[in-house]
Amino acid sequence: MGRPLRRTPRALAAALGSLVVTAGVVPAAAGAPERVETPVASSSPITDVAESVVRVRIPLPASAGPRPRDCDWLSYLRFRHRNGPAASAGADRILVAQPGVLEGAGAFDGVARNTIVEAAGNGKYVEFWALDRRSNCLEDNTGVLAGLAARDPHLAVDYYYRDRPVGGRRFAGYQTNDQVRWLQNVGLAQTVRDQYDLMTAELPDPAARKRKMLCGGHSLGGILTGYFAEWDFDGDESTTADAGYNQCSGYFALDTRIQTGLPGLEGQVPAELVPVIERGADAVRAGLESGAVPRALSAPAVINTETMNLLAIAGLAARVDPGGRSDLSTYIPAGFNTDTTYRLLFSRDLATFLRGSPRVQDFGFTNAAALGGLMDDQSQPLAFIQASVGFFDGGRVVDKDFPVPNDLARAGLPVLRNLLGTESKAIPDEPNGPLYGWRDFDDVAGLPYRSKDGTPFTSPAKEVTAIAQLARSLSEHPLDFTEDYFPTRIVTDIALAAAPGVADGAVHDDGIKANPTINLQAGDGIGFSDPRPGDVVGPGYQHLDVLTAAPVQNGGRPEIISVSLARFATR
Repeated sequence: MGRPLRRTPRALAAALGSLVVTAGVVPAAAGAPERVETPVASSSPITDVAESVVRVRIPLPASAGPRPRDCDWLSYLRFRHRNGPAASAGADRILVAQPGVLEGAGAFDGVARNTIVEAAGNGKYVEFWALDRRSNCLEDNTGVLAGLAARDPHLAVDYYYRDRPVGGRRFAGYQTNDQVRWLQNVGLAQTVRDQYDLMTAELPDPAARKRKMLCGGHSLGGILTGYFAEWDFDGDESTTADAGYNQCSGYFALDTRIQTGLPGLEGQVPAELVPVIERGADAVRAGLESGAVPRALSAPAVINTETMNLLAIAGLAARVDPGGRSDLSTYIPAGFNTDTTYRLLFSRDLATFLRGSPRVQDFGFTNAAALGGLMDDQSQPLAFIQASVGFFDGGRVVDKDFPVPNDLARAGLPVLRNLLGTESKAIPDEPNGPLYGWRDFDDVAGLPYRSKDGTPFTSPAKEVTAIAQLARSLSEHPLDFTEDYFPTRIVTDIALAAAPGVADGAVHDDGIKANPTINLQAGDGIGFSDPRPGDVVGPGYQHLDVLTAAPVQNGGRPEIISVSLARFATR
């Protein structure tokens, strides 16, 4: 990767303009909220799909407390076929998707495009709305988008870590717990209300919503959809036109279930992050009010605002120069958070972690290999961040027995499966040696790397996502892949939904059963590993693969998740 490009403000503005086209303010009908839709350029090879970011002004209630102005807007990525109707009301179907924990709208890029193209092949034009939750308003994607426009990841690092402005703007820093105080009021009720308000603002005709809209989500998004289906939005449960289930004609679950409650969620969010849940709703409210409970889900390393942003920067580097030598681990200034994250993710065993040597900086990686090391299911230890994107190549690779030895992980204990996934972990083992590259998902046949038990670490049947697709999803969208400030209140509300005042709006107990559901499961996914009749299963898929899998799989197989979703939407 070369030295940072020094661009004038005018040149940088032109470069950014090639990524996000000038916004159009749509005149609002009488009484309709203010709305802005901005076309988004993409390097996706699927060129039949148009993408735009839509922002609708729907303010929080005054009781939420002081917050940035941007947080009185709701946003989503709108994907549609280029030959289809320009207005959403003209689409045959609209899929409205809630993201999972720590996940943003950009994560849906792959499945949205694949589904839209497949539906068009069936003679139907569908749209896919990938929602951003209210808390995503706190993110500053300026550095990543500027680095993408200039094709220089150093520009992003300079912005976030070296106090260097982009277009006259300086990064204000990662928000502290005190700065996001208002998030303590953004829980389950506000989240489902936001979805309802956005859907009714964008498609005011209730009959059209009932006929055209399909509601669903990925991971936690399935649980949020379950509550949405049961929610009463006018406060009068005897009237049902406003009920969540009457806003949708069907439900779709992406490696999740449309249900209420938290079965399997411990595989996504360690309960230790919010131990006060065990003391009840009043204790949680008091903890959020005082700040003793973090208002945004956070841990000292791996799961926090800074590390979520690191994934976007790694995706940016792999997007613009996949074969170039990665220098992010040295160019990003050292700090407790980043250094601890590197040690947790790139230690071969406990002894390596404790002594801190060899370090990740002692290895040579291409940008693609660095991203793969962060998120591939043979490397990333947390199952809810895993995708099947290929494997290392170019030097010796051995078993990664940290944080849990592969022998123990292979025992198949449910708690380990939910937390760590299903695959043996691997790690490069030649510090100060060769440059490790990355073999893409469709180029792993014949790799010589084997675990200590003699079995190959991977095979074509276990790889489903192109590393380029993952890099694009992480770095190309104005609404990004990750959610840097996930409101803790959402998880605590779901865990304590039976307590008075938490989920009082979920009164329509048959709301989930009121519409047909398609369950689209990752064959090697997390938590929801109880196969049920009618499930569509992606063989070899990990938790994120249901969103990112390539349209043509190894062996020429079609991508089963989007094909099945398109058929469900258009039948």
